Amino acid sequence: MYGRNSMPPRNRVNWLKKPKVEYISSECYNNHDVYLAEQEMIFSKVWVPMCHMSEMYELGDFRTTSIAGVPVIAVNTNQGVRAYRDTHITQPAGTLSGPIEGDELHCEVKHGQMVWVTLDPNPTQDVEQWTAGAFDCIADAIDTEELEVFHYHKAIIDTNYKLWHDTNSEFYHDFMHYFNRVSGFNDEYFARKNIPFDNGHVNVSSFTVNYEEYDGFEDRGELSFPNLPPNQWYMVDLFPGFNFNLRGSAYRSDTVTPLGPNKVLIEFKGYGLRKDTPEERQTRIKHHNSIWGPFGRNLHEDLIGVAGQGTTMREGTETRNILHGRHENSTIHDEVGMRHYYGAWGDFLGVNPARPLEHLPDVYQAA
Repeated sequence: MYGRNSMPPRNRVNWLKKPKVEYISSECYNNHDVYLAEQEMIFSKVWVPMCHMSEMYELGDFRTTSIAGVPVIAVNTNQGVRAYRDTHITQPAGTLSGPIEGDELHCEVKHGQMVWVTLDPNPTQDVEQWTAGAFDCIADAIDTEELEVFHYHKAIIDTNYKLWHDTNSEFYHDFMHYFNRVSGFNDEYFARKNIPFDNGHVNVSSFTVNYEEYDGFEDRGELSFPNLPPNQWYMVDLFPGFNFNLRGSAYRSDTVTPLGPNKVLIEFKGYGLRKDTPEERQTRIKHHNSIWGPFGRNLHEDLIGVAGQGTTMREGTETRNILHGRHENSTIHDEVGMRHYYGAWGDFLGVNPARPLEHLPDVYQAA
């Protein structure tokens, strides 16, 4: 309490007021019951890009993963790619020598030969309908030629998976990226648009990256993906936590696997064209890893940022509001992507992101 002659800070009243602009509660990120609801009501329902066809070229080749805590395997068979749940196979990849056991899942190969799987036994949308046009901006670039994975690494971070996905929709963290500031912060960069699509997806319109502005880097126009203008950069963010990033000569995907309310596995892959010559492939690898490799210019800065957010918003910390109130004609500073994502997130869970515990289904509430 304040003493008889003391006064509260002048901004105390303002701090206690509910903001008049759009916001969400930090409980969206750090509450264990919210995490359980997400597993059951989001990750068990959506289409997940679990692997790429180049990782399972030969008949019998398989990849495994976990979706909403359920073991899943995708297998290259003479009837195409098939997926199953609850199998006894634990290794991440290999070649099967016999029949597979387990309940079959819906599986499709779409959008640059990605293998998509859903746990939903009766999906109301196929992959094309689920992605809702978000890939149209890069379809000619990733569907014209066969792609091939040339890079993989993963990170397990003490943060919420949505904080990682937020880095593709909020602009504040971008000032951590010295490379971006030197090579790309120009009128064209700031004029990019956030474009919402159904089902919570967003993509960011393209601009021309001036790679030669950064010491030690080179123009990437000669190795641009098919039908892509030189040095263009497109980004596709899929709900609830998958990102596809095309920077001229290199293509990257991120997939998240939530391990708890404050822990996430992020898997990063880099892609080139299967027809690349050895020299072209080495150049693509250099271009990819210089920005997105574990020791590149950008990616580790993102991870440092979300790790800090995970620390300050971990379970047990004081609840706070995160504002999504910037309206700037859908340009890169506009938080339309954040509003669109959390609108879809709230619809899936049947909650208001500003008060997510208020209407969370009783089954997920702590006893």
